Amino acid sequence: MERLVCVIIGYVCGLLQTGYLYGKWKHIDIRQHGSGNAGTTNTLRTLGWKAGMITFLGDFLKCVVAVWIVHILYSQAYPEELALLSMYAGMGAVLGHNYPFYLKFKGGKGIAATAGLIFATNPMMMLIAAIVFWVIVGITRYVSLGSLTIVVLFVVEVVVYGQRGGFGLSQAHLYEMYAIAVFLMLSAFYKHRANIKRLLNGTENKFGAKKKQED
Repeated sequence: MERLVCVIIGYVCGLLQTGYLYGKWKHIDIRQHGSGNAGTTNTLRTLGWKAGMITFLGDFLKCVVAVWIVHILYSQAYPEELALLSMYAGMGAVLGHNYPFYLKFKGGKGIAATAGLIFATNPMMMLIAAIVFWVIVGITRYVSLGSLTIVVLFVVEVVVYGQRGGFGLSQAHLYEMYAIAVFLMLSAFYKHRANIKRLLNGTENKFGAKKKQED
């Protein structure tokens, strides 16, 4: 039951669609522009850097807030499972971001929200992920490739940290945590399927370059 409650808490937090709300404030529906995506990249391309950064921060923080709420609710009752329950809340936040019911389940791709979960899980993991992301983007100019790389890296980080006893969980609970990390990775790949096709075809948009095709 606690797991379900945490997913619901996360989903409700994830429903805050920062890019969509910012667009509405500017009198546009971000879903009707660019790629039609309500996430950071499309908001940045459509409304500029300020909008993009606000969107990233909002989407990042809603996952952090979800984990924070879970810590308040369960840190005393279930201290030995807190890392796992936080992971469920993070998963819920990503699902709420990607599939908001009030926008006909059309949201973002979950990268900023996942980054928030990485930070809430372990800030050092987030630092490593951020460095890797910007190195990949700096070399290739592909934001999508950087995004996909960090979700794969998150799985690796969670498994390595977990097996070294960093989460303080039983092996059974660790397997649950690993499964959630893999699920989030697969979800990100699914949401980026069009980007992956263009990466393979060599037609993906490069960061800072004139767009050839919307993502």
